[in-house]
Amino acid sequence: MNAAADDAWMASPSVPPVAPGCARPLWSVMIPTFHCAGFLRQTLESVLTQDPGPDAMQIEVVDDCSTRDDPEAVVREVGGGRVRFHRKPENGGATRNFNTCIERSTGHLVHILHGDDLVMPGFYRRLAAAAAAHANRGLIACRAMCIDEGGIPTGITARVPSLEAGADDVRDFLYHVPLRTPCVVVRRSFYEEHGGFLPGLAHTADWEMWIRVVGEAGGVVLPDVLAQYREFAASDTSRLRRTADNLRDVERIFGLFVRRYPEFDWKPAKERLALESAGQTAFFRHYGDAEAHAANRDYFRSITPMPRRVTMFLRSLATRIVDRVL
Repeated sequence: MNAAADDAWMASPSVPPVAPGCARPLWSVMIPTFHCAGFLRQTLESVLTQDPGPDAMQIEVVDDCSTRDDPEAVVREVGGGRVRFHRKPENGGATRNFNTCIERSTGHLVHILHGDDLVMPGFYRRLAAAAAAHANRGLIACRAMCIDEGGIPTGITARVPSLEAGADDVRDFLYHVPLRTPCVVVRRSFYEEHGGFLPGLAHTADWEMWIRVVGEAGGVVLPDVLAQYREFAASDTSRLRRTADNLRDVERIFGLFVRRYPEFDWKPAKERLALESAGQTAFFRHYGDAEAHAANRDYFRSITPMPRRVTMFLRSLATRIVDRVL
């Protein structure tokens, strides 16, 4: 395979402009779903309680061909005719469904809200005000409260001080993603000019998009906590962790960052991959998941030279000894 074919996954799909004569609300709240109808009611209710009306907000659920539940029934019951529903004819995966959401959006501000996440009171009012105050920025975001399957808070995402006043500084995005998808709003005009999410990425497609927007069009991240991001065992991220595919995706995006951002340094990136893979390997060993343990162990060995493995083992052993002594 030649280099051009190897790099094909880096090409972002085009996003056509909204058709002439189509109504243009301020907001497009696009809700991708796949086997999460059990949470969709809460998601829709969190949006509808802030609904400024159809002239100002498009609300649409885009289902990636769910087969185990019926999100359309939830939309009919909760939406009461206010929420549109679109079912894709076949499953294409989360990243492609994000792009379908963008293509179907008609608003100036596009908010992709997972079908199991929530917005908190004031989300649309506060982010609309920030968008107006930072009209030259492509990304407008806030912080998130992380919750578990039962809705119990488990943490809050960190502040991004470099972007609180608005900037195009990508440094806080180079080695980890500080944002969660339900917190992020992007101008549709950015997608039209720069394309959609990279289909060649699964776990890190949102990370690549957010750093791309910030780098190309700038962003502002409010310090306010205005959304809730759900983490649970059945999520796409959890499934990818079992095979270490989440780390392969991170390795892939780091390869893209090498080409795109001169300030990116492979040394801390490789260190992060080594530590993450070691952590996942230990996690699955502790919980007795032999298949996931083996997959993560093999990935750890493939990216971590033997001298580094020995150093990590000795440090881990020293830590355990100190813990026992203290």
